[in-house]
Amino acid sequence: MADPYATLGVARSASEKDIKSAYRKLAKELHPDRNKDNPKATERFSVVTSAYDLLTDKDKRAKFDRGEIDGDGNPAMPFGMGGGGGFGGSGAQRGHRHDGGFEGFGGGGMGGGAEGIDIGDIFEGLFGGRGGMGGGAGPGGGMGGGRRGPPPRGANVQYRLQVAFVDAAKRETQRITLSDGKTIDLKLPAGVDSGTQMRLPGKGEQGPGGAGDAIVSIEVGSHPFFVRDGDNIRIDLPISLDEAINGAKVRVPTVEGAVMLTVAPGSSGGKTLRLKERGFSRKDGTRGDQLVTLQVDLPPADADLTQRLEGWRDERPLRARFGV
Repeated sequence: MADPYATLGVARSASEKDIKSAYRKLAKELHPDRNKDNPKATERFSVVTSAYDLLTDKDKRAKFDRGEIDGDGNPAMPFGMGGGGGFGGSGAQRGHRHDGGFEGFGGGGMGGGAEGIDIGDIFEGLFGGRGGMGGGAGPGGGMGGGRRGPPPRGANVQYRLQVAFVDAAKRETQRITLSDGKTIDLKLPAGVDSGTQMRLPGKGEQGPGGAGDAIVSIEVGSHPFFVRDGDNIRIDLPISLDEAINGAKVRVPTVEGAVMLTVAPGSSGGKTLRLKERGFSRKDGTRGDQLVTLQVDLPPADADLTQRLEGWRDERPLRARFGV
């Protein structure tokens, strides 16, 4: 029943962006793949994910802030139901206030002294009418006839989905097997990245009020030669000396297959060329680029090349800007 704000280390006024940023930082630190020998980290990862799930659900966050549900998403206990002087006793009833302090309901139970608080409004919210404790003054005829809250839904179920780098870039449909043995095909969302979560309504555990949700946390894998740079993809492409000097059309891999790339005559190693819209998707539906950095690859101890260059020197002051 932990406070989800405290779990993520954010203020109650935190924006959705702040919450996502805090979650991603914690998720990377506590991810089970990085803590295989630390079960406490795995448990903490689950708690952090649940807190993130609650606070990014606007309806649940509002209910938590109003005190209607606890940090686990379960209905909260009504004020005064848990002990003390009861509804009519002499003990002071105190309710937890979500700004960290407490508010007193007064020293005289229901009978008096509850200055500044409309007890009728409280019980109207809790029991569905202003009939209160007396007999028949409103719908339901007192506390026994009031409406009860809806039965709780089943628990959410957490899943972790490993997605190949190329699949994530292309947003390929992924198949996942749920805890009940059923399989479901998922279309990856735009802007997908490690830490992205997908909610599958009604795919969690069954409960009296219906099934909870399945929460799928995505982990994007690495690649042998592609590297993600934000929404762009980078690759170092080796070219030969003659291709660099004379120019050439060369094949370059992309996540969607090889394409032809024009290398201009006199291209230096380290020069970066851009392939438009060959990167990762963005949340707005646009797509990043693929950045191709040329790497001039010289043959080792090539006698013919050595002979051809004999007596030739490049006299340009290439390192002058370094002061050497």
